[in-house]
Amino acid sequence: MSKPKQQSLFEEEELPENPMPWERESAQDLYLAEIVLNRPVDRVFHYKVPEELRPLLRAGHRVQVPFGRGNQLAPGYCVGVGPGDENLPSVRLKSVEAILDSRPLFNAKMLKLTRWIADRYLCSWGQVLDCVVPAGVKNQAGTRMVTVFEVVPTAPGGTSQTEVPQTEAIEKLPAKQRAVYEALKSAARPLTMEELTQLAECGSGPVTSLKKKSLISSHQKRMQYFENDDDVVHAHIQKQDDLKLNRDQRLALDQVLTAIRAQQSETFVLHGVTGSGKTEVYIQAIREVVSYGQQAIVLVPEISLTPQAIQRFRSRFDSVAVLHSHLTDSDRHYHWQNIAAGKVQVIVGARSAVFAPAPHLGLIIIDEEHETSFKQETAPRYHAREVARKRSELERVPLILGSATPTLNSWLRVIEKKDTLISMPRRVNDLPMPGVNIVDVRNDVQIRRNESIGRVLFTGMQHALGAGGQVILFLNLRGYSPALWCKGCGNSVKCPHCEISLTWHRDKNLAVCHSCDFSAKPPTNCPGCGAPGLRFVGAGTQRLEEEVKAKFPGYSCQRMDSDTMRGTGSHARVLNAFAGGEVDILLGTQMIAKGLDFPNVTLVGVVDADTMLHQPDLFASERTFQLIAQVAGRTGRGMQGGRVFVQSSSPTEPAIVKASEHDFLGFARLELGHRKEMLAPPFSHYARVILRGPQEEHVEHFARELATVLSDAANAKQLQVQILGPAPAPIIRLKKYFRYHFQLAAIDVEQILQLWHEVEDKLPREKGIEYIIDVDPVNMR
Repeated sequence: MSKPKQQSLFEEEELPENPMPWERESAQDLYLAEIVLNRPVDRVFHYKVPEELRPLLRAGHRVQVPFGRGNQLAPGYCVGVGPGDENLPSVRLKSVEAILDSRPLFNAKMLKLTRWIADRYLCSWGQVLDCVVPAGVKNQAGTRMVTVFEVVPTAPGGTSQTEVPQTEAIEKLPAKQRAVYEALKSAARPLTMEELTQLAECGSGPVTSLKKKSLISSHQKRMQYFENDDDVVHAHIQKQDDLKLNRDQRLALDQVLTAIRAQQSETFVLHGVTGSGKTEVYIQAIREVVSYGQQAIVLVPEISLTPQAIQRFRSRFDSVAVLHSHLTDSDRHYHWQNIAAGKVQVIVGARSAVFAPAPHLGLIIIDEEHETSFKQETAPRYHAREVARKRSELERVPLILGSATPTLNSWLRVIEKKDTLISMPRRVNDLPMPGVNIVDVRNDVQIRRNESIGRVLFTGMQHALGAGGQVILFLNLRGYSPALWCKGCGNSVKCPHCEISLTWHRDKNLAVCHSCDFSAKPPTNCPGCGAPGLRFVGAGTQRLEEEVKAKFPGYSCQRMDSDTMRGTGSHARVLNAFAGGEVDILLGTQMIAKGLDFPNVTLVGVVDADTMLHQPDLFASERTFQLIAQVAGRTGRGMQGGRVFVQSSSPTEPAIVKASEHDFLGFARLELGHRKEMLAPPFSHYARVILRGPQEEHVEHFARELATVLSDAANAKQLQVQILGPAPAPIIRLKKYFRYHFQLAAIDVEQILQLWHEVEDKLPREKGIEYIIDVDPVNMR
């Protein structure tokens, strides 16, 4: 949100314009640290480094510093250290209080990368650095301070006269104390009380006595007590040999290996149809990297981190760290330490894994690169694809962007020869792509009866199940009914805090807002007009599950959505049951749309292809195409073949037609043509400014004021930046706040960045109204 005025490190009146001579002399002996903090202020602060910290403090360390007028201690990040500048008033500077970690958390390349992110996504360097370090690392989860003991060494230069009394004292020790002393002396490191008493087979008394006699000493040390079962998991996974590659896979791998061996930064767009064997290419490219003692980062969407996907990597490599949102802080700290120590060969994870502290990085891979989850929605609002591209450049390693449906941004870079295209147009074993049938449900009798499964899809499911096959049904709406509709006034029941219809969850009998999590018992009368008899309209996954069980009572059905997959291991249990044939019909939301490979799936049904198509979103058509193509790819992976039924009330929409024809090139050509006419991304860049506040008229007025300031500045600086808006956001009210937005549009993103930096400190402020800026947004709601 908006950037508050930051308190100064010292009083303005205390800053002399010209330092006194004695201050210059003091500055010559000064050693300074450049510190950034997790504040929405992109500024580097200078602190004096105390004498005792000078040998220890390095760029990349996390530190504790006094900040603001009240000198409250705050964590910060050291981004540089060195001799003082005589132009700085050294006597006024504050001092670094403490170093918080034993070693730097960032190397020089990571500091460069985070600085670039701050510049590119218009946030502070401190915010980026704080985002990169997991909470478990910052609070040192899985560790604790303990007392350790060691033998007191003989003073350097000691004589035989000084050694004799100590030797005699040791010889006269009681047996238990002597056992403790010998155990500690033979140990290669300091020991805890528990370790020492176990080795010496005694209690704590002899240890205390030795300390009183000054024969041993104690001090505090932070010890690690991680409880992680990764080693156990790896031990129980049967290792597999690499698979034999087909011609397309071999050509793809050879191109990547050439870049790896040349140690050059090159971005490959690996466009392979679903089932073409992209994962095997990834694995064998990683195999090459690991053979050099290097590490690889593999980014996948969070919902694609299925047990099946994880096992593919763990069955091939000895050391794999899997980073996902369900890890405990202790697990995150454990993985961070192992990755930073070079002990992990492959890092597999969601968006934030792009920051994994791999010291020997050799390759970066982003699978399903079209996924919107690679864009962060909170500050810093980075896109993992662009961060990976920059890290690839800094580390001089290749980057692979893999997808059956690449983003149009990536595809345009291929057309412009900025990235290298690798094509894999055929499935493994030359299996045919599944036939896709677009089913027009506008006149379907069953759909008119408010059922979700139309006649054609029902018949197809009967045939597939009767032949012993399995079925996947996709519906991207959870709950039972996505709207409670009043026939009297024609309106749906909205969330009291958001301009969003409530969804009825029948299992809990609650009307739920999927944006702010408000829930209440469904009203019996319309809150707007008071009319009785509200109707539950539309179908979500709960209602679809009920219908499937009613129509196919002899077959096992399982639902996968965020409501059913909350328990630990729930994904694994359902997918293992489906793989083992215990479940015949699997239905769910996006989590079943990608990353699943089940040869016995012979039919996939897209229950409603229109859910995303008519959203007020520039990218709606592109995302509809991607989703249908990805879901369709879940079938036809076995010798029985497969079919796809796409139910739609817009059967002639180009996105649906092209997806049914498996024609990505045709869709890309058509959609890029439309975007070029409008000068819309990827032919330009947008930065979306979103404002929110409790009073709609105040937010609207302030949005116009802010847009005017930016427009005037763009004209004054002759910057080619267009202001689009302001206007109410598509969801005008969210979590009690009214929202307006406008776009900054330019061919060159640098023009937008320059404009924002020019006016950032001059932008007006309004009490109670917050705003943020999102560069290259993917969410237009």
